[in-house]
Amino acid sequence: MTPPRFADRLLNWLVAPHLREEVLGDMHERFQMQANRLGASQARRRYWRDLLAYLRPAFIRRKPTVRRFGEFPNPTNTAMIRNHFKIAFRNLIGGKSFSAINISGLAVGMAGAVLISLWLYNEISFDRFHAHKDRLFQVYGLTGDISGERIAISTTSQPLGPALEKDYPEVEAITRVREIDKFLIRVNEKSFSGIEGAFVDAAFLNMFSFPLVEGTTHQQLTTVSSIVITEKLAKKLFGDAPALGKSIQLDSVDHFVVTGVLKDLPPNTRFSFEYLLPWAYLKKLGTGWSNDDWLSNNTPTYVLLKPNTDPAVFGGKIKDMTWRYAGRKDVWTHFLHPLSQWHLYSEFENGKPVGGRIETVRVFGLIAAFILLIACINFMNLSTARSEKRAKEIGIRKVAGAGRGLLISQFMAEAVLTTCLAGAVAMLVVYLALPPFNSLIGTQLSLPVSSVSFWLAVVGFIILTSLLAGSYPAFYLSSFQPVGIFTKQFRKAQLGLSPRKGLVVLQFTFAIVLVIATIIVRDQIIFAQERDKGYANNQLIRVDFVGDIEKRYSPIKQELIRSGAAVAVTKTLTGLAHDGWRTWGLRWPGENPKDTNTAITLFSTDAHLVRTAGMKLIAGRDIDSQTYPSDSFAVVLNETAVKLMGFKKPIGQIITQPHDGLTWRVVGVVKDYIVGSPYEAIPPVVIQGPGAGFTTMHIKCNPAHSTAENLARVEEVFKKYNPAYPFDYHFVDQEYAAQFDNEQRTKTLAGLFAALAIFISCLGLFGLTSFTVEQARKEIGIRKVLGATVGQIVAFLSKDFLTLVGIALLIAIPITWYAMNQWLQDFTYRIGISWWVFATAGLLAVFIALLTVSFHTVKAALMNPVKSLRSE
Repeated sequence: MTPPRFADRLLNWLVAPHLREEVLGDMHERFQMQANRLGASQARRRYWRDLLAYLRPAFIRRKPTVRRFGEFPNPTNTAMIRNHFKIAFRNLIGGKSFSAINISGLAVGMAGAVLISLWLYNEISFDRFHAHKDRLFQVYGLTGDISGERIAISTTSQPLGPALEKDYPEVEAITRVREIDKFLIRVNEKSFSGIEGAFVDAAFLNMFSFPLVEGTTHQQLTTVSSIVITEKLAKKLFGDAPALGKSIQLDSVDHFVVTGVLKDLPPNTRFSFEYLLPWAYLKKLGTGWSNDDWLSNNTPTYVLLKPNTDPAVFGGKIKDMTWRYAGRKDVWTHFLHPLSQWHLYSEFENGKPVGGRIETVRVFGLIAAFILLIACINFMNLSTARSEKRAKEIGIRKVAGAGRGLLISQFMAEAVLTTCLAGAVAMLVVYLALPPFNSLIGTQLSLPVSSVSFWLAVVGFIILTSLLAGSYPAFYLSSFQPVGIFTKQFRKAQLGLSPRKGLVVLQFTFAIVLVIATIIVRDQIIFAQERDKGYANNQLIRVDFVGDIEKRYSPIKQELIRSGAAVAVTKTLTGLAHDGWRTWGLRWPGENPKDTNTAITLFSTDAHLVRTAGMKLIAGRDIDSQTYPSDSFAVVLNETAVKLMGFKKPIGQIITQPHDGLTWRVVGVVKDYIVGSPYEAIPPVVIQGPGAGFTTMHIKCNPAHSTAENLARVEEVFKKYNPAYPFDYHFVDQEYAAQFDNEQRTKTLAGLFAALAIFISCLGLFGLTSFTVEQARKEIGIRKVLGATVGQIVAFLSKDFLTLVGIALLIAIPITWYAMNQWLQDFTYRIGISWWVFATAGLLAVFIALLTVSFHTVKAALMNPVKSLRSE
């Protein structure tokens, strides 16, 4: 028969080495005598009583005699810290399952928080690396009063920038940026198409801090034949050879000299070019590129203000600039949008920034905080759940003279050690998870391991997590009083209501909120995807006009149909899955003045748009400039445009555009089709004849052939008529599907972190169940002896946990309903929130909780009661 193992270890640790043999021998001998006379249970109780009696005199007198039982170090002594961590390490090793659950939960929570934090930092730091970031602004246009709302757009007319620089001494520099991806880039035998570039003014590289690895800033883009490329493009074109001074050919027509090589652009910038061309070259290209019309807004314009210039005052000065140059007061006004808000605040109401990606940043910042909090709650719960096992240790140490401060520091040392181990595991998880995480969010995040500030942030993160996770257990456990620790009153106190149960409710509340949010986002996406598009995008491809395609459009169209690869072909202003051009101020017979200020979307075609896109013609006919030459000034309206204009008989009605004097005649009406975002209401659309110009063509492939066969035939035709360019095409259905990417990404991220939250919560529930079962081991045995079934015992052990999950569900429902209802307000075309969403989430939460606790409860219910009742 052996004494209580834990008490024996404490005695061995507390007694001074030179007295250890004598004291231990005496205590063990007395235990054996009592065990033979009174039995094992009574002997163990008296062993604890004798140990406390042995230590009590030293505790009461507070004299140096306590040193006989092992001296507690001075709290300022470094030996104390070493001793704390030694004991903490022994406790981790001694409770392997408890430690594994704690470390796993903290590691997963910390890894999730770090991944989100990396993404948040990337979002917040967009374009913040520019040296002149506090003086850089983008000029926005603002419409007049349109149906009670003023609409902000991010583009201006091309002559606005130079006029700002000329008229206002507050302007240090301006640049316009016109993106382009249609040029064929050729160097010797190498050629590439579809590479993103931009036309910019010469001041661009002085305004924005994109460092050069070859060349100097003041020499860039000063001549019409200069070009600046990135390292990535230089590698493609010239390999490892220096690129400076080399020649590049564009569209097999013009030659450019490389005057500079830029370091590859960082992922946290709004710009995405691989080469820069001077604005003078855009002017040289002439019609279709350069446009000096003050009423044509198609170009982003940026200004760098001089130091000490007040942006608000300057913004007031330029407000009416277009009025002065265009000679009209019914057109655009302007305002400045600062660099600090470009990425996060891109949505406006009446010309004021009200949101954008900042809302997503806030939401995922909260998710990161709550995931870390859930992991810390696990640590708190599991640490306090072991309170009965740690209570005797605390009692002995307090009797031996340990103060509460010393105990708090001991428990905090355990929290720090656990958090450090979890932090190491978390960093490994982050390193392994970054590639798939980058694919998911569509960016390139990395761990800046070479940065000192990054490691300081990691240390601070671990300290913060340690304090968050360890403070409550440390103060809670150190508050136990020696009197009553070994009595029944202590155990009773642990069985009532406790903060631990509240923390479990908090964990599952957050997890259920994320589950419900994921379901609602998914339903909103499906709702928009299943919306009637109004056209058939299957077997429909789009090809941009590059090289000689526009010039040779007629023979290309004829041969595509003759070859059997296509059943219809049309050229258009933009892609069907893209936004058209918006305009204001159209006039028509019987107009309502308010309605003429409504934004109208312009589209254009040459012929056969209805047949090619599979639209439904409601009245009249399609535009066909080949059969009807006058259709250059004909239009087809959608249903919404007919309603806006109030036409009862739209065919033959005349629509005019006052600022350029154009007159159009209505020849047809088509059923509404989705233009732009599938989440928004369909705008009024005016489809013009070929007078508006074209940038692309649509090809309806022959459904009688396979997609591969059709594409092979189409490619053969384009290689024949446009041999210098590779055949580059886009499936319209894929372009349409891409409009759901942001919401799909939100849904996936919410689902991922909901799964993490549930996993961490279930880890804690798993650990708590094991301790609950251990505490109720005798009660389970008695119930089985009295005839309780396995199901009854499982229900008895599970009901408390399921009750907590039910409370969490009741709290989560109103929170999620409010938050998701606010999120849905951003979509004109949206779902309602159904009751079954909450029922599904609740059943899922209950099922997962039941599955988690059943491992221990079923095992306990099947245990032989003899084992649990035969000894203490």
